[in-house]
Amino acid sequence: MSKIPCRLLIVDDQEDILTAGRIFLKQHFSLVRTEINPQRLPELLQKEPYDVILLDMNYTAGATSSREGLDLLQRILEVDPQAVVVMMTAYGDIDLAVQALKLGATDFVVKPWHNEKLLATMTSACKLRQSTSEVQHLRTKQQHLNQTLNEPGVELVGSSPAMQRVYQTLEKVAATDANVLILGENGTGKEVAARLLHRLSHRAKEVFIPVDLGAVTESLFESELFGHVKGSFTDAKEDRAGRFEVASGGTLFLDEIGNLNLPLQAKLLTALQSRVITPVGSNRPRPVNIRLVSATNMPLYEMVKQGRFRQDLLYRINTVEIQLPPLRERKEDIQPLAEHFLANFSKKYQKQNLRLEKPVLQKLLGYSWPGNIRELEHTIERAVIMSEPGHLHPADVYLAEPSNHTAVTIETEATLGNVEKTLVQQALLKHNGNITHASKELGITRTALYRRIEKHGL
Repeated sequence: MSKIPCRLLIVDDQEDILTAGRIFLKQHFSLVRTEINPQRLPELLQKEPYDVILLDMNYTAGATSSREGLDLLQRILEVDPQAVVVMMTAYGDIDLAVQALKLGATDFVVKPWHNEKLLATMTSACKLRQSTSEVQHLRTKQQHLNQTLNEPGVELVGSSPAMQRVYQTLEKVAATDANVLILGENGTGKEVAARLLHRLSHRAKEVFIPVDLGAVTESLFESELFGHVKGSFTDAKEDRAGRFEVASGGTLFLDEIGNLNLPLQAKLLTALQSRVITPVGSNRPRPVNIRLVSATNMPLYEMVKQGRFRQDLLYRINTVEIQLPPLRERKEDIQPLAEHFLANFSKKYQKQNLRLEKPVLQKLLGYSWPGNIRELEHTIERAVIMSEPGHLHPADVYLAEPSNHTAVTIETEATLGNVEKTLVQQALLKHNGNITHASKELGITRTALYRRIEKHGL
């Protein structure tokens, strides 16, 4: 029989108790140590970690108050606040048990013990210690992850007047919990702005949870956002927290909010109004504490007039509205952005001494950047990859501006397949590879678009 990986320390002033406890428990646990002198406890805890401490409550001959054990319990928890301590005494007084538990003890056993009862108690205590350690590990890991995600490198780049107005608004609203709506074309940096807002806020040490609503299907919307309980539907094999619950205490970023249909908008509005969610299959509402940031490239105000977006939801999400300008309206920011990306990708691909020479810069400045910052980033990355060591040439910068206002030219000899391929290519190029937006423009489903991409080898 394999032993439970758990390190135990038994503290008692009676040698026979220590011997009996050690002989029995070492059959079931990986390590069992004993100590007859309780005054050595702080020293022992400094030298070696223990998962569970089995601690007697009375040490002075004739003592029955258990004051000594309670004092030792407090000293243990001062050294290790996460310590799991099981108290034992020959006096099964419920008041003492309650007092010990209030001070931080995990459980209580009475001497002389029954072996089965002692084993069950110590096994449960070991599991508790393991769970506590895992939670602490996850919390520490999440803190490090948050620090990484919110490093100063995660920032908007540019000093144009348009961006200065954006910075000023972000700084003002960051100190509040007001709902923020970020508007802008594809690739203008809406998620980067949302992360910067989170980093500047008082929630910066908590989680930032992004949700791409354009990629969430209607059937999974409630499960993804509000969670579900085991057995609530066919694939619900375990309880799962939704994005609202995971983001509680931090910031929830709902990207592509303009893609939601009216029934889903109603469900979202209900959750935002009450700040209470109910997982699928549950009848127990759960309060959530989130800072909401939403974003879209769609014309929400026009959609309200057309009855495609709820006006009450728009009012709920845009306490403060931030408009990110397209790159063509802030051309003075192209150079600092290009230099920023050049530095990053030069390091990533180990291409040293690459500089943004004047011919390359002129080529970048002469382009309209329909894909905005995202397109510029991809362009610089490709240029770095294609460049010769130490030299970035204009030929390395590939630009292929699509025509947004010119009808597709169809040659007489063109086949239907060629026309279809051309339409798919232009839609993908216009929307920078965004399948949701491209399929919507073409009037087909995402699945149908994927089939055509595969068919034409795109």
